Amino acid sequence: MIPASFAYDRPATLGEAFGLLGAHPDAKVIAGGQSLLPLLKLRLASASRLVDVGRISELREISRATTGGLAVGALTTYRELLENPATRVYRCLAEAVVDIGDVQVRNRGTIGGSIAHADPASDMPAVLLALDATFVARSATGERRISAGDFFRGPFETALRTGEILTSIELPAASGEIGSSYRKLAQPASGYSIVGVAAVVGRSGGSISLARIGITGVGDIAHRASAVESALIGSDGSATAIAAAAAHAVDGQVVASDIHADRTYRAAMAAIYVRRAIEGALAALG
Repeated sequence: MIPASFAYDRPATLGEAFGLLGAHPDAKVIAGGQSLLPLLKLRLASASRLVDVGRISELREISRATTGGLAVGALTTYRELLENPATRVYRCLAEAVVDIGDVQVRNRGTIGGSIAHADPASDMPAVLLALDATFVARSATGERRISAGDFFRGPFETALRTGEILTSIELPAASGEIGSSYRKLAQPASGYSIVGVAAVVGRSGGSISLARIGITGVGDIAHRASAVESALIGSDGSATAIAAAAAHAVDGQVVASDIHADRTYRAAMAAIYVRRAIEGALAALG
C-alpha cells in the first residue's frame, strides 16, 4: 500500500528540529524509519508531517556519561551497537541486537527509534529495563531524565511529551561482578518476541545479591518482573532456586493471547525463558 500524503522536513540540528516541532505539534519524529514507515504504508498510523532527525550528528555519539556509565546517542544503529567495544560489554544488549530483524534493519534501525516507538514485542525495552537505563529527552525548553521504569506507559505509548526528542540512553557502568543475558522466543516470520527476557544478575558471598529481570512480548508493555527478582535475591542461584523464581514470571501481568501464542502457552514460555536468561547471566559471571 501507499501511505497517505505528508509533509517532510530534515533538520540539520536539534535547534531546527525543536523549531519544527514547535510549529507543528502534531508532527511525528522519524529516525531510521524501520518501525514507523511500515505502519504508514499499511495506514495503521498516519502523520501530516515527518521530522527526520536522522542526520543530526550529535545524536550518534557514544561517550562516557557524567554519571560514570555510558551515554548512547539515540541515533546509534543496531550495527553500531554490535561493533562498538564500549557497548558490546553489555552482554544482554549484544545478545538482543544480533537477532533483531535482518542486516538491512540492523544497518538502519536505531536504539532511540525502537525505544520511542515502544512496540510491546520489541527487544530493547526489556534489555534497558534490566540494565536500569536512564533516558534523556530534550525540548526547546530544557532537558529531562526519565528512568526506564517510568518511560513505558503502554503499547506504543511513552513518557515523551509533545515537542520532546529522545536524545540519548544512559547505561550504568559495566562491572565484572554483574552478569547479563538475553533469551528470546521469536515469532519465526517477523522475528519479534513472543517472549523476550533480559536478566542482570550479581553474586556476593555465594548468594544472589542483585537481580533485574525485564520481560517483553508477554503483555501490553515491557515490564520488570519484580516477583522473580524478589524470589531470586538471597537465594543460592541453584537450578531449583532459579526455577522457583522463574515460576513468578507473569505475576501481576495480563498475559496476551493472539494468533502467535495463546495466554497459557505464552505464560509457560515466559517462565522457561526467564530461567534460561538467569542461567545465561550467571554463566557470564564465570
